Amino acid sequence: MNEVRSGAQVGDRLEVHGTPGKPTRRGEIVEVLGNAGHEHYLVRWESDHESIVYPAEGVNVIHNAASEHA
Repeated sequence: MNEVRSGAQVGDRLEVHGTPGKPTRRGEIVEVLGNAGHEHYLVRWESDHESIVYPAEGVNVIHNAASEHA
């Protein structure tokens, strides 16, 4: 598994740990929005639904191997 760290790039994965008893949501970042320090992400979820996600507790960015070497 890839290291989890702050910031994100298109193609990175996102995991959202929500309410206890609910499954973790996973998706791919398809666009990084906002300015440095105030980023938020357009995410395509495994269900093919898209939504905007702001970094918060329980939201983890998992960087893909290609962006680690960019």
